[in-house]
Parts: sequence; C-alpha cells; structure tokens
Amino acid sequence: MPLLPTDILIAGQWRRGAGEPVDTVDPATGRVLATVYSASAAEVAEAAEAAARAMADPAWRNLLAHERARLLHRIAELVEQAAPELAAVQTADTGKTLAETRALALSAAGTFRYMAAALETAEDAVTPSRGPYLTMSVYEPIGVVGAINPWNSPVASDAQKIAPAFAAGNAVLLKPAAWTPLVSLALGRLITQALDEFGLPSALLSVLPGSGRVVGDALVRHPLVARIGFTGGTGTGRSIAAIAAEKLIPASLELGGKSPTIVRADADIEQALAGVLFGIFSSSGQSCIAGSRLFVAREIYDAFVGELVERVRTLRVGPGTDPATQVGPLVHHRHRDSVAGYVDLARSEGARVLCGGAAPQGERYQDGAYYLPTVLDGLPHTSRTCQEEIFGPVLVALPYDDEEDLVRQANDSVYGLACGIWTRDLRAAWRIARRIEAGTVWINTYKQFSAATPFSGWKDSGLGTEKGRDALRTYQRQKSLYWGASDLPLPWAD
Repeated sequence: MPLLPTDILIAGQWRRGAGEPVDTVDPATGRVLATVYSASAAEVAEAAEAAARAMADPAWRNLLAHERARLLHRIAELVEQAAPELAAVQTADTGKTLAETRALALSAAGTFRYMAAALETAEDAVTPSRGPYLTMSVYEPIGVVGAINPWNSPVASDAQKIAPAFAAGNAVLLKPAAWTPLVSLALGRLITQALDEFGLPSALLSVLPGSGRVVGDALVRHPLVARIGFTGGTGTGRSIAAIAAEKLIPASLELGGKSPTIVRADADIEQALAGVLFGIFSSSGQSCIAGSRLFVAREIYDAFVGELVERVRTLRVGPGTDPATQVGPLVHHRHRDSVAGYVDLARSEGARVLCGGAAPQGERYQDGAYYLPTVLDGLPHTSRTCQEEIFGPVLVALPYDDEEDLVRQANDSVYGLACGIWTRDLRAAWRIARRIEAGTVWINTYKQFSAATPFSGWKDSGLGTEKGRDALRTYQRQKSLYWGASDLPLPWAD
C-alpha cells in the first residue's frame, strides 16, 4: 500500500490542519492507519477566500471550454493510472473489497472523462426574438462550491461533485468524512498535479477533513460559498437546506434510502436471488441505494426466502484485501454497533432472525468491525425496522398479495431513492416502475450506474440531481443577453 497522506490541502498548500486530530482506522483489524489533523473553521475561511481569488485569476477565468475539458481528461488519466493505489487506500480506510474500490476509482476517472465530453459539447442558445433585438442565453460559473461527502464511497462521490464543478468553471472546497479522508486526500494530490501541469491556481481545490459540526458548518455558512453539493444523512441534509435557503444559494442533496426490491411470482428465480443478494449485501449494505426491503409474491414467499437464506449463509465474510471476500467489515466499530442495535430493535419488535444477527466469531474477526449478513422477517411494514435506514447488511423480507398491496407497501416510506423489480413480464415491470416513488428503478438488475444517466432522490431521499450532462448546468448560472438590432431610436431618446 502506498504511503498514506495525512497533510490536508488548504488554499493550495499541503500542511497539517489546525483542528483536532482524528485517527483513521482499518475496520478489518482495528489498527490505526494514520492520524489526520482536521481543518479548523479559520482554515475553511482561508480556503474559501483563496478559492475566490483563484477563480478570478485570468489563467482560470479565461480558460476556454475545450481547455477545461483537457484538464478534466488529464485528471481522468492520472486517476486511472493510480487506480490500484487509490483502491488500496480506500480498502484500508473503508473496509470495502479491493474489487469494489478499484471499480470506484475507475468510475471516478470515467466521471471526469464524461464531464469533459459534456463540457466540449455544451452549447449556449440563441433564443427566439420577440422584437428588434437578438437574444442569447449563456452560462457562467456559480463561484466557490462546497462539496460534502460521506464515508461509504468517497472517491466516486468526490468525482461526481468535483468534475461537473470544474467543468462549469468553479472552485471546490471538498469536505470528506472524518472517518475516511485518506482516498479523498490522495485524489486531491492527483488533481493538484494536473492543475500544476496546466499552470492553474492550486487553490481551485481544497480538501478539508473534519467533523460536520466544525468544518461542515463553517463551509456551508461561509458567505463566499455559493453552492452546496451534499451526500449523506437526511437530518444533516435538512439542516444544510435551511442554511442554503437563508443564504439564497442552490443546493443538491443526495440523502438516505430504504429501497424496495420486488420479486414477482413470474421472476427468473436464479436471477432474482443473485440480484437481491448483491443489492443488499455488496458494500456490506453500506449504500444509500441498498435494496433493504424485500417484497416477494406470497405464493412463492416461503420457497424464495428459504433459498435466499441458505445462500446468505454461504456468503464469505472477511477483510477487503482477501480476494475471496464478498462481505467486508463495516466502516467503523461505532457503526457496527449501530447496526447491531437495529437488529436488537427488530427482535424487540417481534422479528424472526432467519440468519445472521450477530458479529462473526473467531480470531479472524475479533478485532474488526464485522457483522454477519442478516435476514429478518415476521414484521409489519409499519415497524421501525422496516421504516428506518439501517445502512448495514440487514434485509427485511415481507410478502405481498397483489400489485395494489405491493405498491402501497413499497411507497409507504419517507424515502424514495431506488427500487428493483424482478419479473419476466415487461408490461408489469413498466407499470410498477412508473408507480413506484423513487428516482431510480432497476428492472432485472440492481446497482448499475452510468455517468450519463441522472441520479436523484424523491421525498426525504434528496433534492436535485447528480450525473448526466445536465449536471454541468447545475453548477452554473444562466444569463440572458439582448443585442439591439434596430436603427430606430429607443423610447425616450432625446
């Protein structure tokens, strides 16, 4: 594994933060990987002021769109070349398998590449005139962007905010999660290398680890921060939205989920079993779009859930560095305890624990933040276990009687992020997909993503969109230009 970065990036300078020290821990072993000193509120202000100056620098301000696209392509190239190192750092920091973290690093490279293409092909518009003038609609950068990301998929989430923000001509203050800052710092090194190669101000990006209470709050409230992109919990998202509303600045919020995955009686059972397993237990269930509520047609419920449980018991739990591992540790021991607390809650609500429901035993697991893949049933859909986001390897199974019963239960949630449907009936898939209240619906697949396809949440799952070519425009302001085209004098002309 490469040398772990511990200096943070403040206003174009790599140095130790003035804030509190935070140990980042390998969740597979409990071993401290590095101690990163957080940014202070004063350093957030320093970074914001330097970012505003960097945006005003003619080297960046006057950079043409195709030249910014070249920068994004170079960042993508550097990320792709460093993918093995980025994967190793992220696996050490988050516990994810190396296969997943390598895919996330390559996804980040793809995001920069896609946004470069979106930028190259973006067009201003000449709008229809309604008088003796020419009208144009053009787009300009918003300013300094605050990007706040969670701990579950840092490098990919970072790219989803930095790439469109840079493409749009902005500067970025990135706050990674306090538990998992290392891969974001490593990405920052690559981006500053590209900025240096192009002779651009390095203060266009700051990477500011620390707590949401100190760093996140200072970032969101700073008067120079003109847009917020946030991925994380719904409660924090509400607080950020309130501050953004007070400041009258735009914010995009990708928040929590309790996504339904639906197995109809006519489904390809083998395909559905594999899809349900992957949908909830990959990433150890630490995914906002995890398919954590399983709805199975009553006539196949016992057989399907019984077979599913048998397969869950065979999932290989272990460290992310082991190529055989399918379910890694949770990100932190405190989070593992939170997941265990939810399973205890489920028991108190009357759940049957069909498998899992505890930390694995044995010397291999004793120091890590592991929790067994767990399947529950026997709960009413109104229970807290069925309604609240657990964010771990816990699946709750429920039967449904008919399509009306299914849609009613699936939509009975404050969340609306994602959904999976397993069926051979394309008409039913279309009908149900259109009735489900969610921003993304997968049919006979799950957790597939495209940088070209918008991603958004409904209800308490979020506000605004990420990805897609329109993501570029969400980081810009629109301006209208009128060009007079008449020789006649204006009204009131002398």
